[in-house]
Amino acid sequence: MSEVSSATPQLLRRVSAGAVLDFMRASDAVTVTEVMEATGLTRATAISVCEDLMERGWIRELENQRAFGGYQKGRPARRFELNDRAGYVLGMDVGISKATVVVSDLRGKTLGRSTQPFADAEISAEERIAVIDRAAMLALDSVGATPESVLAVCAGIAAPVDRNGEVLVTQHFWGLFDVGLKSALRDRRGWTVLLENDANLAALGDRWRGAAAGVDDVVVILASERLGSGVIDGGRLLHGRGGGAGELAFLDMVEGVGDTFGVAALARGWAADALAGKARTSLRDHAEGAEAEQVFAAAAAGDAVALKILERIADRMARVIGAVATIINPELVVIGGAVANSAGVLLDPIAERLTKYTVTPPRVAVSPLGDSIVTVGAVRCALDYVEKNTLDLELTAPA
Repeated sequence: MSEVSSATPQLLRRVSAGAVLDFMRASDAVTVTEVMEATGLTRATAISVCEDLMERGWIRELENQRAFGGYQKGRPARRFELNDRAGYVLGMDVGISKATVVVSDLRGKTLGRSTQPFADAEISAEERIAVIDRAAMLALDSVGATPESVLAVCAGIAAPVDRNGEVLVTQHFWGLFDVGLKSALRDRRGWTVLLENDANLAALGDRWRGAAAGVDDVVVILASERLGSGVIDGGRLLHGRGGGAGELAFLDMVEGVGDTFGVAALARGWAADALAGKARTSLRDHAEGAEAEQVFAAAAAGDAVALKILERIADRMARVIGAVATIINPELVVIGGAVANSAGVLLDPIAERLTKYTVTPPRVAVSPLGDSIVTVGAVRCALDYVEKNTLDLELTAPA
């Protein structure tokens, strides 16, 4: 009984500190009175918690309003705000050909970025880790941050990852990403590394700052080179037993689809097929072959061959979204990835066809996040970890 009683004040203080931090994260500068109103704490407790968090470096006190001029009667209000540079998080997008790392502050603002290429797809795990580490250090250097100031890292990879951050290795391609990144960066830099599927992070990122903001039932499809999806159901990211929730390999068996090639790959491939024939098209202006952006641009200019390619892509994506909608029944499907910058013209033709392929057609949108969608989600994932564990983390240089 005495142990419970003695622990209770400490537990209450921890809960109070968590509530204050949650309020600070969602606010700009706040007064003690506003902290009291938001958390239900007494004035004495609110002041004590704020001073403790300030001493530990998580929040800072602002200059007194009286310093800005003007007469104020009575004691001036103390104002506090989140110290968004108390530490940093890293968001990583680790693809087959390159690694991109962004540095974010504790409000999720991107401060720095670096992209480094891999020599080839079959390089060793040690070489792949070295490239990722180099990208991370360059990103940190660009904002003058040290490795010690990193509070959490999240890396997105193009392979299924289970709830425990373990890679599902049942095919060679997925195995290329099973390089021991978590332990390697922990040993090199002392970092806590969270591993997640790239499409899952795309779903987190778009729901945070994209077309799916505020939507609880959404599927985000990365649609550039290969199709992959992340599923949020009832506000919760789905993984499945081995991390395979959202995998789209079943499209091999869907009529009119037959594989998981994405919009960019299809546009490039179908353009090459057209150029191999005798079709009259402005796409012939591209001696090295037309990329997706050039196919979309040609279609916008009225090129008949390009328009036919977009029509085929729209029908194929309608079949893909129809299959996903039939299985998962989301409110919204978001097309994401670099191709989303051009894919807006596909929305109307996709919507026109959807009712042919599913009796539960969702709304369809394109993500405004472009090729940053995975790193945005990775930052969100890392911030979630920091916010959940703030009171157990030690800052390297508390205020």
